[in-house]
Amino acid sequence: MRTAYSVETVRNAERELMARLPEGALMQRAAAGLAAACAEMLGRVYGSRVVLLVGSGDNGGDALYAGARLARRGAGVTALLLTPERAHAGGLAALRRAGGRIVATGDAHARTPEAETEAGGHTVRPTANSAAAAGFDVVEEAVLRADLVVDGIVGIGGKGGLRPEAAQLAAIAADARVPVVAVDLPSGVDADSGEVRGEAMRADLTVTFGTHKPGLLIDPAREYAGSVRLVDIGLADVLPLEPELEALQHADVAALLPVPGAESDKYRRGVVGIAAGSVRYPGAAVLAVSGALRGGAGAVRYVGPAGDAVLARFPETLVSDQGPQKAGRVQAWVVGPGAGDDAATVAEVLEADVPVLVDADGLRLAERDAVRGRTAPTLMTPHAGEAAALLGVAREEVEGARLASARELAARYGATVLLKGSTTLVADSDGGAVRVNATGTAWLATAGSGDVLSGLAGSLLASGLSALDAGSVAAYLHGLAGRFAAHGAPAGAHDVAEAIPAAWRDVRD
Repeated sequence: MRTAYSVETVRNAERELMARLPEGALMQRAAAGLAAACAEMLGRVYGSRVVLLVGSGDNGGDALYAGARLARRGAGVTALLLTPERAHAGGLAALRRAGGRIVATGDAHARTPEAETEAGGHTVRPTANSAAAAGFDVVEEAVLRADLVVDGIVGIGGKGGLRPEAAQLAAIAADARVPVVAVDLPSGVDADSGEVRGEAMRADLTVTFGTHKPGLLIDPAREYAGSVRLVDIGLADVLPLEPELEALQHADVAALLPVPGAESDKYRRGVVGIAAGSVRYPGAAVLAVSGALRGGAGAVRYVGPAGDAVLARFPETLVSDQGPQKAGRVQAWVVGPGAGDDAATVAEVLEADVPVLVDADGLRLAERDAVRGRTAPTLMTPHAGEAAALLGVAREEVEGARLASARELAARYGATVLLKGSTTLVADSDGGAVRVNATGTAWLATAGSGDVLSGLAGSLLASGLSALDAGSVAAYLHGLAGRFAAHGAPAGAHDVAEAIPAAWRDVRD
């Protein structure tokens, strides 16, 4: 399982660890891991051109020390200092000793092309703008000629987007398609929330230290991070047990999958009820049942007006047209996919003393007090638009602050919330660690895909998993099935459902 911790927690852990280690040891560990990752990305270090974009503080220090290691291996390393007066002095000295080049980029208007200044006690060459006045832009030329750019502008404490000068450098690197390695996280993204409020650096690789930060696992920030490599610097021993974020992996999911025993029968394995579909949307019922049949429960009961369509596709389904209360015993309900305006059925299901999954039209029709008043678990599965309607905000606000939105919705409704999207989040109302899932593919953005997910998650609820585990495991399997079904080409929701057994076996094996 991958875990992520907040900035405050990471800083507290770093302080505790630094108190046990010689001065500078923690930064040297980080720099060694960063330099190794850069070297691997370059392929051949000797003779390569590396540009360091250096801000103030330890983030810039990591970049400078890593640059010094690369310079000692024969790379031509240029450090562009955005805040020369606040650059890390030790890192500057190390790079200078290794033969690196240092260029200040700020406060250019006050200097002539021949002027030199002092940064961290070391001579610094002319600035970009002053050099440009002489007909040659040192900074842009350095970035354009680079084989690799290292983003050490802003650390994990940064808030808001990049400042104009840094944003310009990011744009130059992007336009030139120079590979970018970010130090700890891309500059301009929010480490705690995953929000991107302005311009930000787009990295091909992010080398993060000690632990993942939430922003590296949650969109929109995750999109800026590229591949993420975790470098062990010894934080694991001092981090608390409860992280901010968890990301399940194959082994974690395999341990949660329900497996029938020798004495199991269809009722002991759990029965899931599906109250879905309508005359207008019978397909939603069929797709929800298709996901439920592949989710581990022993039997699926269907209630609603699409019984004929369900039986035509899945004759093993137990169909009733007498309403949820007369359908027979179930261990969990799924309500809402394609339900139209059937508020009565939604209300009836919410009265049941078993776990209930509410999706699609059910989210619109469910009364908040009815959800909050339930004693059995409730799992809500909105996409960003539905979550925005429930929270009374614009969709863009939810998409830009996915973590905060999932937590807020869970707290308001006293329910577990599975917020669907490119990174699906599963949040409990108790404020504990949020689960994040990224196994999906953009091809899952297709009609009916969410209905399959609802049926799958409902089946896992019926088999005995908690709402948090059922939502997390369902999202993981559903995303994996989407990859298998699409395999780089368009796929329909029914293809995703049919690929669930392959995803299940892949996880178990």
